[in-house]
Amino acid sequence: MSSALDVDVNKLNAKVAEKLKGMGIVVPKFVGVVKSGAHADRPPEQDDFFFVRCASVMRQAYVRNIVGVQRLRTHYGGKKSRGVRPERYMRAGGSTVRKAMQALEKAGLMEKVDKGQRKGRTLTAKGRKLLDNSAKETKG
Repeated sequence: MSSALDVDVNKLNAKVAEKLKGMGIVVPKFVGVVKSGAHADRPPEQDDFFFVRCASVMRQAYVRNIVGVQRLRTHYGGKKSRGVRPERYMRAGGSTVRKAMQALEKAGLMEKVDKGQRKGRTLTAKGRKLLDNSAKETKG
């Protein structure tokens, strides 16, 4: 039995993104027009960027159990080119991450949790099943 941890990340994200497209997730209008963060030079050029980001958010929730916007901003951030000055790490923009989690929550794949100091979102059983089934299809 294979899980989402056993397969190639990029292949899994592509497979889950294809499945998310068919689930009726609405892409916000600003996606594709704005940069993904202060570190980026240009907006994403992929047509299905939002679905790939949603799939990636789901995988992060699978691996880390509870994720929040701030943690994912750090995960998706990168180095900002500052000309002749040294590069600096910049976090990604929070809006795209937040809208992805809200869309997944609306689809029933994620839910909010509040366990003491750990607040954020986690996968529902439906979300875990989607990732595991996609991992099986990717591996086999």
